[in-house]
Amino acid sequence: MKQVFLSFGSNVGKRRENIEQAIAALKEIPGLQFVHTSHLYETEPVGKKDQPFFLNMVAEFRTSLSSDELLRCIKEIERVGGRVQRERWGPREIDIDILFYGDECRATETLILPHPEIANRKFVLVPLAEIAPDVRDPRSKKLIRELLQQCPDSSSVQQVE
Repeated sequence: MKQVFLSFGSNVGKRRENIEQAIAALKEIPGLQFVHTSHLYETEPVGKKDQPFFLNMVAEFRTSLSSDELLRCIKEIERVGGRVQRERWGPREIDIDILFYGDECRATETLILPHPEIANRKFVLVPLAEIAPDVRDPRSKKLIRELLQQCPDSSSVQQVE
């Protein structure tokens, strides 16, 4: 079983429900075992600033699925969750990214592992550091807490009750 970390984001519609429904759907997938989640965080948009704030969180799973099988499941959950393709960094009903898939490092047309922007995204690193501060990024070999300390992103990330 591989250790997998997924990030979730939503800034369209019922943001909390969108994320909760995506996690519930993932829990139903054979070969994917839920471990735990971070708290929810309200975060300032990165890239395209003129849109509503996001809710973000990170979840840990264990899986026997391949990374490609997991990606297919995620894309289907996003589709069922109402995700509409808009401009890059635009609003999203639900966005699910594979951050880490074990210690796999690879790049294809559809999937780059680990996620290439982890070190630059405070909205990913804050919840990830909450649940996995001592996990090592397989590419940089740095601990998550170290990546967070060195993150150049100054956008707002506030824990939600």
